[in-house]
Amino acid sequence: MALARPNPRRSLPVLAATAALVAGALAAPAAPAAAAAPAAPAGPTGEATRTPAKSPVAVGYGGAVASVDADASAAGVEVLRKGGNAVDAAVATAAALGVTEPYSAGIGGGGYFVYYDAKSRKVSTIDGRERAPLSATKDLFIEKGGPLPFADAVTSGLSVGTPGTPATWDTALRSWGSRSLGQVLAPARRLARDGFTVDETFHNQTAANYDRFKDFPATAKIFLPGGKPPAVGSTLRNPDLARTYGLLSDQGVAALYRGALGRDLVRTVRKPPVDPASGRVARPGDLTERDLRAYGARKQDPTRTSYRGLDVYSIAPSSSGGTTVGEALNILENSELKRLDQQTYLHRYIEASRIAFADRNRWVGDPAFESVPVQGLLSQRFADSRACLIKDDAVLTSPLAPGDPRRPGSRCATGGRAAPTPYEGENTSHLTVADKWGNVVAYTLTLEQTGGSGITVPGRGFLLNNELTDFSFTPVSPGVHDPNLPGPGKRPRSSLSPTIVLEHGRPAFALGSPGGATIITTVLQTLLNHVDRGMPLGDAIAAPRASQRNAAATELEPGLWNSPLRGRLEAKGHVFKLNPEIGAATGVQRLPDGRWLAAAEKSRRGGGSAMVVRPEGKPPVR
Repeated sequence: MALARPNPRRSLPVLAATAALVAGALAAPAAPAAAAAPAAPAGPTGEATRTPAKSPVAVGYGGAVASVDADASAAGVEVLRKGGNAVDAAVATAAALGVTEPYSAGIGGGGYFVYYDAKSRKVSTIDGRERAPLSATKDLFIEKGGPLPFADAVTSGLSVGTPGTPATWDTALRSWGSRSLGQVLAPARRLARDGFTVDETFHNQTAANYDRFKDFPATAKIFLPGGKPPAVGSTLRNPDLARTYGLLSDQGVAALYRGALGRDLVRTVRKPPVDPASGRVARPGDLTERDLRAYGARKQDPTRTSYRGLDVYSIAPSSSGGTTVGEALNILENSELKRLDQQTYLHRYIEASRIAFADRNRWVGDPAFESVPVQGLLSQRFADSRACLIKDDAVLTSPLAPGDPRRPGSRCATGGRAAPTPYEGENTSHLTVADKWGNVVAYTLTLEQTGGSGITVPGRGFLLNNELTDFSFTPVSPGVHDPNLPGPGKRPRSSLSPTIVLEHGRPAFALGSPGGATIITTVLQTLLNHVDRGMPLGDAIAAPRASQRNAAATELEPGLWNSPLRGRLEAKGHVFKLNPEIGAATGVQRLPDGRWLAAAEKSRRGGGSAMVVRPEGKPPVR
């Protein structure tokens, strides 16, 4: 692809704005202190670990962690304080999210791990996406000649893919970590044993799943204490998960992929343990112990896109995140976004997203099964051939037909029939970590729906994913090749977009988000807000979002829905619909003086948690 000329002064407006943010954060000393506080150790009576205060921004030395949850961020900071590196802390944070955010993350799911190594200045990635059973065919979700109702497919063994999260942790720690799996699981194991404080988000997510959870006794036992969602402010313990983490600490991930834990998982998928009195029919899946033994997290090269002299690294297929964010950035490369009025800026961002999704839907699938033209999708030549579709006085119509990245010569060309964007579950979790050596991790992990399949492995304390419903049940456009149909051992297409941005080979910032297919637009818009619009990273994350995914209507959060901009864009021809909340991003940024800035949401999902190891004082002597 064409590389933009490096611009050593590119970061000055952003850094000036960041300096103002940092000054404001440090003017209130209580916030950074709370942001850095690790979870207090459990008392002798086993009372719940004290939940640290949440702060959306933290600045300091020694490393940084940003996640949606304060207990999880504190687990990562604890590992950093004890000398662990960014990889160790990322796995510790993820394991803690499996306790406090079990409807979004856990060892029953999968995800994608992006790592920057400060010594080699190299970015590496791990594809830990779940796989379909080796027996799966393209008709996995076809019954009586037609596709299963989506809800029936979700809450079933059919939807459960071979989990990739434990293999991801093991691969990351063996490749780049400095601590054992048992050492980094210790904070999460303690948290599961002693409990955490239920917040409003957790209560509401449980209540939304009540009708499913109550029908599975193992799920109800943990998440519906007393037969109802746990009250806000109550303590929720998961001793089964604590024991499972103990088993993984002692035996490694072989306990799942080759041992008793895996046998229990397979038994649960093949015969979902439904309460007989509930009347629920939960279809069995065909996952086997052979599927577990055959699974491997896949180390692979990242995607790379040059934008405004920065190098943007992300995850390659089976996720569509890196290629789609990268294509949209290439489409916008020749637009002077920083000089545009807000209306024109949003218009071009929306249209670039629409085009990139049109191409994503047609071309991206599991590269083990599909010929995915990654190089073409990320070429500047292809982006230029698509960018000329954008007109400031007109709006493109969706579903837009894709271009052909294999033959990008024709300007403004589209080819074939449009492939609309299918639904993806929006409940996922993202964490971003940096350490004192300059290593950085951006890691997005997921179960797919809120609560995954709704099925808990009895006695083991974790929910199973429903990731296989990310496959197309039938071709999205009849008669057009769909790269995302099920297949034996195939990984369903994802939108996860963990991203690390380098400037002259060193980290500038890193970010990611949950949100199904809105992850791509969340990462894209946050990056544009920061780089082109000069927003400090925390403000870029907090800004109201729009999400266009080659659909008839662009989704808007209330901050844009209630803005005069909406009317002006509608007059141009845009169609909008309200989405109360899009994504829940986190990020880290290296400041010029060597400090790290961690940033999380101010309000989405109840607000995120940014923490640093040392919020005050001078840099440590090395």
